[in-house]
Amino acid sequence: MIYHKKPENFSPRFEVVSCFLENAGEFLLLHRSAHKPQGNTWGVPAGKKEVDETPKDAIIRETKEETRHKINPVELNYFKELYVRYDNYDFIYHIFSLKLRERPEVILEENGHKDFRWVTPENSLQMNLIQDLDECVRLFYEI
Repeated sequence: MIYHKKPENFSPRFEVVSCFLENAGEFLLLHRSAHKPQGNTWGVPAGKKEVDETPKDAIIRETKEETRHKINPVELNYFKELYVRYDNYDFIYHIFSLKLRERPEVILEENGHKDFRWVTPENSLQMNLIQDLDECVRLFYEI
C-alpha cells in the first residue's frame, strides 16, 4: 500500500528510486525477467538506493545499468517521495521523471529485463505492472 504521508510505525528497510522516461506522450516500461522478484511484470527503470548514494545519483546509476541510457542530471526532475508498506517490510519510494527530446537506444541489462516498450499512461494501465505502479502512473499523470 502506498502512502503520501509517513504512516504510523513506518520502518523502512531501504529506499527505491524510479523514473518515468518520457517521449512523445509515452514512457518507457521494462519487462522483468521471470527469475526476478515480481517477474514477468512491467516497470519503469528503478532499483534500490545504495547507502552512500543520493536518490538522484541512484536513479542515474539504475537507469544506466538497466537501459544504458545516460541521464543528464540537470534535466532530471524530482516528482515525489512516497511511503510503501508491503506485508513483510516498508520502504521509501522516490519518483523522478525525464522528458527526452528523442527516444534513446535502449540496451537492456543482461538477466534483468527481457523486453521494453514505449506506452501511453492509459495503455500502461492495461498491462501486468509491478505492484503499485498503476497507482503511481495515475498519480504522476493525474489520471
